[in-house]
Amino acid sequence: MVVSWQSAQVGTTAQAANGAAAQTGLQSALITQQLNVPDSLLGHLPYEEAPADDLQSVVADNSIKLRPIAAAQFLDLLEAARADGVVIVPISGFRSIADQEQVFFGIKAQQGESPTERAEVSAPPGYSEHHTGYAVDIVDGEQSETDLEISFEGTEAFRWMQQNAARFNFELSFPRDNAEGISYEPWHWRFVGDRHSLETFFKARQLAGSNQE
Repeated sequence: MVVSWQSAQVGTTAQAANGAAAQTGLQSALITQQLNVPDSLLGHLPYEEAPADDLQSVVADNSIKLRPIAAAQFLDLLEAARADGVVIVPISGFRSIADQEQVFFGIKAQQGESPTERAEVSAPPGYSEHHTGYAVDIVDGEQSETDLEISFEGTEAFRWMQQNAARFNFELSFPRDNAEGISYEPWHWRFVGDRHSLETFFKARQLAGSNQE
């Protein structure tokens, strides 16, 4: 079912004078409260934000972080790929709800997209797997032209992930024709290797399972 987001715009004009931050916060609140859709939003499921003190870097400059157990296995994954001559590079890991507000509303405004259009390619704040600290976006270090593109599926990095990611408890979040109705994202993978991550993604994986029956 497609949910209209037009009501999410009601009342924002009166708050515009309070600045962009206040407007963004209002938009986010309207999405989750006015529309009254706590269980999902245009196919996206809600996720809690991981505690800042429960994250570990997977890159030298500390700009990309995951939960410790996910980080450890992801680093093992990268090493195994390198041993096979494949260069997998992470470009995004944990993302706070505040960060997601900038990604979602900022780019929406720049590109002149409606919230519904933007939601086809990006999760609204509060509904991104990146909030959990278990999701990571990757690219092929030798084919930058495929970064965040469907064509990434044709790279050695993607083929290696298809064959080996499960050994490190990672799975593709949004395959083609996924049950959530989210656009295909061959670069977006999630960790499902411990009890908490399995509980976190229980509903998403349940939907995926029902879609395969």
